[in-house]
Amino acid sequence: MELSNIEPQIIWKNFSKLNAVPRPSKKEEKVIAFIKEFGENLGLETTVDEVGNVIIKKPATAGMENRKSIVLQSHLDMVCQKNNDVNFDFETEGIKMEIDGDWVKAKGTTLGADNGLGVATIMSVLESSDIPHPALEALFTIDEETGMTGALGLKPGQLTGQILLNLDTEEDDEIDIGCAGGVDVTITQTYTAEASKGQIVRLEVKGLQGGHSGMDIHKGFGNANVILGRLLYIGLQTQNIELISIDSGGLRNAIPREGAALVSVRNAQEFIDSATALKKDILEEFAAVEPGLQINIENSTSSEKAISEEDSKKVILTLKALHNGVYRMSPDVADLVEASNNVARVELKGGELKILNLTRSSVDSSKYSVAEQLKSVAELAGMNVEFSGSYPGWKPKPGSEIVQLMEKLYTEKFGEKPHVVACHAGLECGIIGANYPEMEMVSFGPTIRGAHSPDERANIPSAQKFWSFLKDILANIPQK
Repeated sequence: MELSNIEPQIIWKNFSKLNAVPRPSKKEEKVIAFIKEFGENLGLETTVDEVGNVIIKKPATAGMENRKSIVLQSHLDMVCQKNNDVNFDFETEGIKMEIDGDWVKAKGTTLGADNGLGVATIMSVLESSDIPHPALEALFTIDEETGMTGALGLKPGQLTGQILLNLDTEEDDEIDIGCAGGVDVTITQTYTAEASKGQIVRLEVKGLQGGHSGMDIHKGFGNANVILGRLLYIGLQTQNIELISIDSGGLRNAIPREGAALVSVRNAQEFIDSATALKKDILEEFAAVEPGLQINIENSTSSEKAISEEDSKKVILTLKALHNGVYRMSPDVADLVEASNNVARVELKGGELKILNLTRSSVDSSKYSVAEQLKSVAELAGMNVEFSGSYPGWKPKPGSEIVQLMEKLYTEKFGEKPHVVACHAGLECGIIGANYPEMEMVSFGPTIRGAHSPDERANIPSAQKFWSFLKDILANIPQK
């Protein structure tokens, strides 16, 4: 079945058009031009601000002029992840999609449903002629996934809407009214690399699920960087190690699925034996949640230089000590992760070390407590630490008029109450709300699974439910 034949056809048509346009974070030039042209072709007022956000305004339909004005908001960029055996260039190619039962997915890459389905939905409202709605401002932000620079660059006064509907959550029975803030923690150091003195062993971890480093951080998924750190640490208990290279993990907001390390050791067989014994334990630990996990430990060769045994020990101990996963559950909101860290990327090459982390929390002081713990560990090992890209969380307001309206409409429409929640992901609402404090905000969306990984998939019946719900919300927005 072609995507164009799935209901609601208008959304899947626009999603297909959007997914034909490359749109990696920080490289959104093509998709900005695409959305700008889309708005202009509809004859709607369309502007691009100085950072690249696109704003398209559509007047209220007849009889809706006295209703509160609405901002529909989604982000244009997508997380670009692919399986190692897939040949794909996110900067030049469109996403290759397929239908699998009730799901739409991509062939070996992320799908871009996060947040492309939100973008396509807003496009569908803008081009519609039969959907009642108040005055609309469509806000398409850039670079949400790697810094939220679009939301951060949005200036006061650019929007006039009174209610913001953010279409960027991933459970269709949830109404999201709060989110976590975040800060990037980057650890670096430069070491002298010299010819190694021992035998070469290669460690490889692959086949992990990966996933969203906020929404999935509590699920106990394996982290390739953490597992590599454990294997290196166990080897350190019996002999000295010279690290040659580490190439593990990827983007800060994705739980690392795979990684590899090359090491030089005095006795390769002894190292392999001890690491293999630990491998058995790790596979048993993760058998239920990571059935695809593979760990390979084997003799290898390399002409690359290694860092010293002393420096290698510092790197390995740091990897072992860095906090990864849930740091604290919220004492105020049931089942909500308050603070966490994702050890996202470890790279060592030619003596240059870089460790990328994303620390999240719905409480600013807690966020920096985690970040400072990482900083303390790294500085004890003589490494440099930088905090960057900090953004605020979004404080829930469960009694707001739009939340109560959406709860009522959902219950009447679907025969059950929605879950009104806060999430551990970083939504743009907190940042936008800092410049528009009087604006009521809610986030919701269709069901998406495996976001930020090549397993990402969007549920077709859920998209139908989401589209119907959104249209009812727009038709019932209260008067000014």
